[in-house]
Amino acid sequence: MFHLRRHWGSLVASASRRLRQVCASFATGPRQYDRTFYEFRTYIIQPEKMNKFLENTNKYIHLRTAHSELIGYWKQEFGGVMNKVFHIWKYDDFAHRAKVRKALAQDKEWQEKYISPNLPFMVQQKNEITYLVPWCKIEKPPKEGFYELVTFQMKPGGPALWGEHFQKAVNIHVQVGYSKLIGVFHTEYGTLNRVHVLWWIETPDIRAAGRHRSHEDARVVAAGELGEWVLVQHELLWAQNILSKKVCVALN
Repeated sequence: MFHLRRHWGSLVASASRRLRQVCASFATGPRQYDRTFYEFRTYIIQPEKMNKFLENTNKYIHLRTAHSELIGYWKQEFGGVMNKVFHIWKYDDFAHRAKVRKALAQDKEWQEKYISPNLPFMVQQKNEITYLVPWCKIEKPPKEGFYELVTFQMKPGGPALWGEHFQKAVNIHVQVGYSKLIGVFHTEYGTLNRVHVLWWIETPDIRAAGRHRSHEDARVVAAGELGEWVLVQHELLWAQNILSKKVCVALN
């Protein structure tokens, strides 16, 4: 009986360690050491005002990037609601974001030249706070191209259930090679159990050809087990970064 209890205790301890490893490998990670997060901001713009909005953004966004780092800024090309722009901002921690937001509110030039003229053009604003998963880092593409944001609404339960499968599926698509992984983000504030995967592709035609090839690739088919954990999947094709390279350097 003693040996049985000891064996059972070893199994429980091993399972507990494995569970912690799976969680840490995907979302939670050592955040006590790295509190960096990424804010996803999405704006829907009045159709007839989109060109003016983009013109103003290119002209004055340098006033905003003087306060914090911009990862990328895109206009949606395919998928979902049109007349949409999407941008990612990097913050060291929540105190850093609060400091930046306070400074922006007090930045008279930013408020007068950008916010006041552009605010009437906006139909809707949304944001999410996300963490970059510990097993990847933000990569730069080899040259200009297009970006695809794939969003997965996962089943409740968290990475302990599906984290390992998700990582395997992403790695398989990286190996297929028709697109380049830029980053994988897990939502902390916003819709929970959501994962965003940002890809770079040279052209939409290369993406289409690669997708057709991948459907016949045994590695991709095997990774299809991820479907067991996915409730909803959305794919949005974003155009090239719409800002000048001098302003947005992270993905240029």
